[in-house]
Amino acid sequence: MSDQTLRDAILSHLKYSLGKDADHATIYDWRVALSLATRDKIVDPWFESTRATYRAGAKRVYYLSMEFLIGRLLEDAMVNTGILDEAKAAFDSLGLPFDQIIHDEPDAALGNGGLGRLAACFLESLSTLGIPAYGYGIRYEHGLFRQRFNHGRQIEEPEDWLTQEHVWEFERPEASFEIGFAGEIFENGGRTVWRPDESVVARAFDTPVIGWKGQWANTLRLWEAMPTSVLDLGRFNRGDYAGAAETEALARTISRVLYPDDTTDEGKALRLKQEYFFTAASLRDLLRRFESEHSDLRDLPKKVAIQMNDTHPAIAGPELVRLLHDERGMPFAEAMMVARGCLNYTNHTLLPEALERWSEGLMGHLLPRHMRLIEMINESHAQQYPGVTIIEHGQVKMGELSFVMASKVNGVSALHTSLMKETVFKDLNDLHPERIVNQTNGVTPRRWLKTCNPQLANVITDVIGDGWIGDAEKLGDLEPHIGESGFLERYTKAKRANKETLSNWIGTELGVKVDPSGMFDVQIKRIHEYKRQHLNILETIALWQEMRDNPSADWTPRVVIFGGKAAPGYHFAKDIIYLINSVALAVNDDPVTSKWLKIIYPPNYNVTLAERLIPAADLSEQISTAGKEASGTGNMKFALNGAMTIGTLDGANVEIREHVGADNFFLFGMTAQEVLARREVEGHAGKAISADPKLARALDALRNGTFADGDHDRFRGIADNVSGPDYFLVASDFTDYWRASREADTAFRDPARWARMTALNTARSGWFSSDRTIRGYASEIWDAVPSKPLRRIAAA
Repeated sequence: MSDQTLRDAILSHLKYSLGKDADHATIYDWRVALSLATRDKIVDPWFESTRATYRAGAKRVYYLSMEFLIGRLLEDAMVNTGILDEAKAAFDSLGLPFDQIIHDEPDAALGNGGLGRLAACFLESLSTLGIPAYGYGIRYEHGLFRQRFNHGRQIEEPEDWLTQEHVWEFERPEASFEIGFAGEIFENGGRTVWRPDESVVARAFDTPVIGWKGQWANTLRLWEAMPTSVLDLGRFNRGDYAGAAETEALARTISRVLYPDDTTDEGKALRLKQEYFFTAASLRDLLRRFESEHSDLRDLPKKVAIQMNDTHPAIAGPELVRLLHDERGMPFAEAMMVARGCLNYTNHTLLPEALERWSEGLMGHLLPRHMRLIEMINESHAQQYPGVTIIEHGQVKMGELSFVMASKVNGVSALHTSLMKETVFKDLNDLHPERIVNQTNGVTPRRWLKTCNPQLANVITDVIGDGWIGDAEKLGDLEPHIGESGFLERYTKAKRANKETLSNWIGTELGVKVDPSGMFDVQIKRIHEYKRQHLNILETIALWQEMRDNPSADWTPRVVIFGGKAAPGYHFAKDIIYLINSVALAVNDDPVTSKWLKIIYPPNYNVTLAERLIPAADLSEQISTAGKEASGTGNMKFALNGAMTIGTLDGANVEIREHVGADNFFLFGMTAQEVLARREVEGHAGKAISADPKLARALDALRNGTFADGDHDRFRGIADNVSGPDYFLVASDFTDYWRASREADTAFRDPARWARMTALNTARSGWFSSDRTIRGYASEIWDAVPSKPLRRIAAA
């Protein structure tokens, strides 16, 4: 597409789609016009991909996930369709600010963190590889929440990304399904019938997901909950206006907010409704599609692969059995076999509390037929394999249900998969030793290097060509060039440019002046005790105290950057946020240390902020307690963009260290086995604190009100937790973390050494591509193959 052709398309959409002329158009108008012109480039390959799938009778992958953290789509779409340069040229000719226009796009608030971003990366890789697929989730009106800080405390506000038109989606009113809850079950003519007494309509919205070079496009189908009747006209006419709209309000509640606070009974009920709502609609949709092409439901596993992303869609097992057994008359045992042949389950956690459990009372009330089917599934499995139960102590264990109803169960890093066999699913693994497999996570290099870091991407392409964009393992071709001073100089210059851009943004948006020559030390992820942001801030406090004591020492300047949200009901995590912001207030204004140390915590961490922070990072904080992080994908993004990792042997850190080399990774902390042994040591936290005066002094600062205007109690809970039970072993790992941090300081003060280490991280991180991960799923789990007419589509 020429610059002029694209410019004409933009002006046409401005006029005919938005009803504006160029003289009166706003930035919003130009952005929407550009988005629509870009979307036009996607629709033809999207349609052709669908037609090709039908022609080939190809197997489809259906990815069920509560989250799809897709972020902004415009720049990604222009990169994958190859029109980014033409778009820049078109707006240059119009005299308009291109960067301002593309950054006007809201960040789609459809996820929380790694789980949702992984789903988004997987969809893009499925399209890049040409594997027919649908992503299924919920079209959250307000997403997770918008985070702001009030005097350092996290405040949650509704996200408003849908107050503007989401131009990438197409509403599909013909794809609507009535989803029921509660009610009664009875027998009728030899079949069990479930008659719900409450129902909503699931309405579909489709977003095309285009792969690299625009050769294939798959679909993200999100469900919005709508009432079965919009208005009670009788109540309205009687003046009960609020009551008349009550049905609509209650229905739309299901798709309003991601992860409603489930510390209340009402919150638990809403969460379970959400999970059943999108899972049930998705299964009916895929069955409708299958039955339009095929007549024998026993062939379903040959044509359908369903991936349950965590336990949120675990109800898919009993629901698919219900659809096959109750509604289509398939014998129960055969329905179980067919359903298991389609279903697969990705586990994302070793934390027992994170494996969902629902009370039998709640399940029996909201989904009475499913409760009975779960009992039947449990009985059937127990007859063959005594000793393991899905229902225990009045609770339905959704992890065990997912395992029993899955053909394959996968972990997301080598360590996680090994530990999963030994811990949370040990008994089930002993019964089904062939079922658990590993698929180490990956990230798409298109979004997480090509698009978010054009400075570095251009350097790489100049040296080895652009083949790495579609095959990230070709980044290994960089390694022979790392000894060349000219390459390292350009590599370092790209990093410096990103750091200067971030420094300017921090100054403008947060009012804090930071020096881009300092080490940018970044920890961005969900705030949780096992991710140990409190270990990071305690080490930062200790560093600040040492700097104040020894102001003439040769300190390495650091900018310590945090990002992430705490769940609304997770008070300890919110206290950690409050502590970080309170320490920042004291440290950033300290006349003695501010030239060496700054603490930055931008609010409302999301994909857009990650794209800003990751290219500028020098040090990646991956410091979770060993044995607790399933994988991580932020660690991969940082390494790909040339940040050194300081981390434990946890999750994918193990494999990252193996790939980039032990000399290019700052390792600290106990192993997963040592963690288990340390917990058995009586008073382990007190022993660690007694042995390290730096840690003891940092904890004293929490207790004596140093960061709380003299309030001795404000952060006492964190200090007491680290000093007392310290389940996540912050105290025991602190001393080694301090050592590794000072090793990083020393390495950073040697620019030539640091440049070589970071460049090797980029060159050796290509294996952590989501393309590689999806190939593994396709061959080892889904038995799915790429469709063939990619060249023809590209030429169409």
